[in-house]
Amino acid sequence: MNTIEQKAITTIRFLAAEAVQKANSGHPGLPIGAAPMALTLWKQMKHDPKDANWTGRDRFVLSAGHASMLEYSLLHLFGYGLSIDEIKNFRQWGSKTPGHPEFGHTVGVETTTGPLGQGVATAVGMAMAEARLAAEFNREGYPVVDNYTYALTGDGCLMEGVASEAASLAGHLGLGKLIVLYDRNEITIEGNTSLAFTEDVGKRFEAYGWTVQHVENGEDTAAIAQAIANAKADTTHPSLIIVRTEIAHGTPKANKASAHGEPLGVEAIKAMREFYHWNEEPFAVPEDVKAYFAELQKGYSKQHAEYDAMFESYQKTYPELYLKWQAWHEKKLPEALKNDPRLFSTSEPKATRIVSGEALNLFAEYLPNLFGGSADLAPSNKTELKGKGFFGKEDRTGANIHFGIREFAMAAICNGIQLYGGFHAYCATFLVFTDYLKPALRLSAIMHQPVVYVMTHDSIGVGEDGPTHQPIEHLAALRATPDVLVFRPADAKETAYSYIMAFEAEKPSVLALTRQSLPQYPETGDGTYKGGYILKDTKQGKPDVILMASGSEVELIYKAADQLEADGIKTRVVSMPCLDLFDEQDESYQEAVLPRSIRARVAVEAASAYSWDRYVGLDGTTVCLDHFGASAPAGILFKEFGFTVENVVASAKASVERVKNWNKPIQ
Repeated sequence: MNTIEQKAITTIRFLAAEAVQKANSGHPGLPIGAAPMALTLWKQMKHDPKDANWTGRDRFVLSAGHASMLEYSLLHLFGYGLSIDEIKNFRQWGSKTPGHPEFGHTVGVETTTGPLGQGVATAVGMAMAEARLAAEFNREGYPVVDNYTYALTGDGCLMEGVASEAASLAGHLGLGKLIVLYDRNEITIEGNTSLAFTEDVGKRFEAYGWTVQHVENGEDTAAIAQAIANAKADTTHPSLIIVRTEIAHGTPKANKASAHGEPLGVEAIKAMREFYHWNEEPFAVPEDVKAYFAELQKGYSKQHAEYDAMFESYQKTYPELYLKWQAWHEKKLPEALKNDPRLFSTSEPKATRIVSGEALNLFAEYLPNLFGGSADLAPSNKTELKGKGFFGKEDRTGANIHFGIREFAMAAICNGIQLYGGFHAYCATFLVFTDYLKPALRLSAIMHQPVVYVMTHDSIGVGEDGPTHQPIEHLAALRATPDVLVFRPADAKETAYSYIMAFEAEKPSVLALTRQSLPQYPETGDGTYKGGYILKDTKQGKPDVILMASGSEVELIYKAADQLEADGIKTRVVSMPCLDLFDEQDESYQEAVLPRSIRARVAVEAASAYSWDRYVGLDGTTVCLDHFGASAPAGILFKEFGFTVENVVASAKASVERVKNWNKPIQ
């Protein structure tokens, strides 16, 4: 290692330590210990700090997101426009240096990380996206898609199950352009990893089908560089490079748990300065270090210019492919798709999961860049894109993905695919198993990534599988998650409109779909765009009661309205396929659908009532399910749990009577 390189590494270390100290909050140990590895990696990466979104760049994922000051120091020094003032404002209100890296907030951050293990899985998704896009667009002499995906991970990430799920799939798929560097400092918050983590990680990854290398000294940049070169040379296996580092190297807290998640302290930083012979002012970047990074930039600019020249030639040589490239990177749906009459032509009773499968395959006719699959449930979820092949080691062109029974990794991988660009990512399982993938869905929402989650078997309609497979609280939990659109359509048209909105949204969507067949309604339509709308209204003036429902239970309120009208109770029927969208409408629209003056209301949904309280008010009621289900045929369950027309009618009459009693004068 030459002197200026060592000085650059020391600069990274002090920027990280001083930022954490100033904030009096953060994780200094890993950034200090992993600085040599990080600089070695970033030096040789294909990227352009002057254009962070350059298509040809390598992708870097800091899976160990608590070490955010490592990435922020690199972004500052390499010239990504992250100022020294932002470094000084680490973890402060309004800064570009939040506690964990956030996509879309800080230039150069490829994905939001922090929840351990997900970064590894997201990197797998990026590597899959690179492989499929390359197979689709590259031609001899024109490697328009040719990058590596790197992840820097720690002990904690590799304890989390999601990393194991994703690593297993990556090995199976032979993702040779995925390289994970493992900062093995053997320290977590509670102490040495020997307390709970004594497995041979290298052998585990070898069993997954990865190439594994060991670097015994984290200060040995030459050995790290060689390991990266070896990994890049292996094009048929993903690579794990295990680098033995010392947390908070060169400080009094080296190899101590206290270095993981708390500032070093003034005295420890003073001792660190003595160890590294560092006499610079706090947050200083020596002029020769600035010159060093400026010189590196020349090489990155040259790479970028060469790529642009190649791509310009590609555009002229393959004009049809170039137009296809542009189409794949277009976020809006083709108008022809949105107006295709086949989307809205279903007339016979069908389960919305079947309608969903038909819609998804119709979308695939217009969108060859759909990329996704199911967690081993495609025959049940109806999510296979017919005739589009399966992405695998031998065929990178397939649009379908066999994720295996790996719900959490599946969702995190889809985040990586969506972040990479060029794709519409979707994934599928049963609604009850959103419990397994929820942390990745949450990151989809935080990052505003429009991953589409196709979740079927959405209620006790699952039937004989019993309470373990019957979602009760799941719709409420999903609706409670910010920036997620939850669609529960009542028929084919509502399903089609839900898909259009889901694929055009700037946030993730969940489609909750039935196993059982549902009727089709002549009145359903583009009111779905507003989340809730009047499906059927009384013809006798102002309604006495409003019935509202989503999905399969719309059938109950539709039929109940006829009985109530026959009994002289004027009834409005409101379909609520997406409560989130209804809440976004202006007050005048909401008032037109659910007037405050009509206080008698009934909400019906075969799930928890929590989502509906704000709509029914004090005088209304719910026909919902606030306990777990049972194992029996679906029809019996709906009857036994009160999901009948008769119960809805009785509940509506009770609500009407309650309002009348409240309006009586006090004697």
